[in-house]
Amino acid sequence: MEDLKQVFASKLLAIKAIKLQPSDPFTWASGWKSPFYCDNRKTLSYPRLRTFVKTEMVHAVLEHFADATVVAGVATGGVPQGALIADELGLPFVYVRSKPKDHGLENLIEGVLEPGAKVVVVEDLVSTGGSSLKAVEALRHQRAEVVGMLASYTYGFPVAAEAFKKAGVELVTLTDYDHVVAEALATGYISEADVEVLHEWRKDPANWKK
Repeated sequence: MEDLKQVFASKLLAIKAIKLQPSDPFTWASGWKSPFYCDNRKTLSYPRLRTFVKTEMVHAVLEHFADATVVAGVATGGVPQGALIADELGLPFVYVRSKPKDHGLENLIEGVLEPGAKVVVVEDLVSTGGSSLKAVEALRHQRAEVVGMLASYTYGFPVAAEAFKKAGVELVTLTDYDHVVAEALATGYISEADVEVLHEWRKDPANWKK
């Protein structure tokens, strides 16, 4: 798994899905300033890499969540990957909206989800874990059993680790912050000084200032 994390980190950097800009930080939707941005949805545009991600996610499901009977994607990033995984495994697929539709049946969960279904949840990335765990809550509200969550990437924030522990949800990812930063340093994409900035940011991202 450690080799996979390094390999996938390298692939994300190669397609510029990971951007590290310690001197020119991004602004996230949350308002946080961040020297780090991950857009791993770019993998969908590269057929070989898309297949690589699908294959490794399928392997992860079989290794960690083999009792899953349904795959659920979290809108929007987890929907395409979740559908690919469900298709490969021959399992039903549903997806969880960020909020209910404002018309028609006003669904929060799209698709057929039977009570008692054992669900593996698929995300594109995990930051604080808030939206991911809202999806878990929605699935549990429909009397499904969430057996775990699978994501391409996690920032590894302590607040997220605590939230997943409290919710009783196992999180498995293909790569993470530590492996991306290590690979970026090894390839000369960032410097040792940049690594110090990135580590300081991750300690308290909500209050970090350049």
